[in-house]
Amino acid sequence: MGAGKALSYEELRQKKLEENKRKLEELNLSHLSLVLREATSPKTTPVSTISFFLLCSSFNYLFRRCLIALCFGLLVLDQTKQTKRKVAPDIVERPRRSFKRRCLADRVYASDEARLYAQTKAEEVESQLDLKFPAFVKPMLQSHVTGGFWLGLPRHFCTKHLPRKDTMMTLVDENDDEFKSLYLAPKNGLSGGWRGFSIYHELVDGDALIFQLVKPTTFKVYIIRASGYNRS
Repeated sequence: MGAGKALSYEELRQKKLEENKRKLEELNLSHLSLVLREATSPKTTPVSTISFFLLCSSFNYLFRRCLIALCFGLLVLDQTKQTKRKVAPDIVERPRRSFKRRCLADRVYASDEARLYAQTKAEEVESQLDLKFPAFVKPMLQSHVTGGFWLGLPRHFCTKHLPRKDTMMTLVDENDDEFKSLYLAPKNGLSGGWRGFSIYHELVDGDALIFQLVKPTTFKVYIIRASGYNRS
């Protein structure tokens, strides 16, 4: 009877195990655990694949930039050539006069009598000019005709008749030859170009000049030589 009970117990236990195994198979837990492990485990991409992708992206970016820069450069170059072709025929370079530098050792100093003579003669010439055109007399000093070559003009004349900004003036001598000189409005004087006029006409200390404003930016210039005193 004890053996029968023991056998009956073993049968029951075996039956229970088979039943549990069957239930596990029905639930398919092993398949679910495998799927869960695959879903939670990180997927890795080979390093070589990533490097190749980055290399291709960088190359495409640089190629596009170089292509854009090349097209832009060709466009600018073409526009520059067209502009030069349009402007070049209109540019006419005027010939420049060359003036020899005056040696300071050859300076001429006028006597008081010669200086007064030139200024008096210049005032006489001024009085005979057409009053429609304003004029003034300017005696020459060493700073006007040697060294710095700067010619200051009467302030009241500049304020009343000359432009209020820097302007290129035209100086016309008694032979109707024209010379350009820069008028500096803030300083009321002639700068660049005056040196050439002075050297060309061999102006010296004591000479007197009459400046007649015949146009807004044009002076007619008459020269009275101080050396004329010695011939009078």
